[in-house]
Amino acid sequence: MTGALVQSEHVHIIAYNSAEQSRISNLLTAASINLTNVDFRLFQTNDVWVRDNGPLFVRDAGGNLTIEDWGFNGWGGDYNYNLCNTIPASVGAELSIPTVNLNSVMVVEGGAYELDGNGVLLATKSSILTQTNSGGALAVRNPGMTQQQAESIFTQYLGAAKFIWLDGFLSTDDITDAHIDGFAKFANENTLVTMNNSDLQYWGLSLNDIATLYAATDANNVTYNKVYLPLTQNDVVTTYGNNLGYKGSYCNYYIANNVVLVPNYNDPNDEIANAIIQGLHPGRTVIGVDCRNLYENGGMVHCVTQQQPVASASSSINDNLKEAIKVGQNFPNPFNKTTTINLTLISKAKVQLIVYNSFGQIVSNSVATDYSAGNHSLVINADDLQNGIYTYLVTIENNNSITGRIVVSK
Repeated sequence: MTGALVQSEHVHIIAYNSAEQSRISNLLTAASINLTNVDFRLFQTNDVWVRDNGPLFVRDAGGNLTIEDWGFNGWGGDYNYNLCNTIPASVGAELSIPTVNLNSVMVVEGGAYELDGNGVLLATKSSILTQTNSGGALAVRNPGMTQQQAESIFTQYLGAAKFIWLDGFLSTDDITDAHIDGFAKFANENTLVTMNNSDLQYWGLSLNDIATLYAATDANNVTYNKVYLPLTQNDVVTTYGNNLGYKGSYCNYYIANNVVLVPNYNDPNDEIANAIIQGLHPGRTVIGVDCRNLYENGGMVHCVTQQQPVASASSSINDNLKEAIKVGQNFPNPFNKTTTINLTLISKAKVQLIVYNSFGQIVSNSVATDYSAGNHSLVINADDLQNGIYTYLVTIENNNSITGRIVVSK
């Protein structure tokens, strides 16, 4: 994940202590990953699921970056959590970002809800509101809290104006009590990514929940466009041969600045899921991340990531630099020998050209090179490329990236 992200953004890694930081740094260096865009925060934690316990970055009415520190109790008290629960406050203090303490307001994990970017919140009751079945209490996070109270809190602190509630899992088999990010995700404000009926039933959803999900409407009461991702074709087997006995989901993907990290499982359906997701995010490059061993422990890519916006909502040095960059469409396109991308810079900058195949794999990666102000030509050679569609990524100063599509036809 770090290798895919550092090409176009900063990666912040929480390490348990300095010894762990050294171990991680050595692993990244051994994998030829440039550490320029990597920094570490040394905080002790109970586990790795920063999506659930980590800082939630939001903006106040003035557009200023703020951290919301929601309560975390180990998924209903099932696991140790005292160290993980302090992470948002620790990050806020170290980065000098104002932090709103919501620990006494609501216990909620980041993977428990999805927002469509236009005021609609999707969640399961089983992972937020305490419920009971014949086996006793489930999801003991907010005892006594009503759905109306939860909605009022989400409205105040997340800006949600409309809610889609599923019942979720009324059993104790799932650690998270049916986090929504395992089987449903908003690709944009009018597109819902999920699974087909039979796969959702396999995942554990009731027919009633499936009907509710499929009938869900956006802020304008228009039914969402739905895109269905498959489950893995086979049960997931770890890299060391342990058959988990169940299939994997691709819905738990992470959208970054210029790439999309998709959980992969060394399964025939990896290519299918990657291609579908690539179609949903044409301005970004899909990169498959082998999650087999991570999945054995209960999560996937989205579960161990948390986005952190730039400090300013309006502009930054990087924004100003991007305005000074002009990248033309490659020509010729399609091509069979070479194609050229014209690049214009008004100031000196470090430039790197990366080419990905349709499966998100890097097939060409130039060394980051200093370019002077002026016009330049970036050349892509097709000698080692098969016929097909590729995505190129021009990275400027490790932060600003421009993508495009090229077609090789020999």
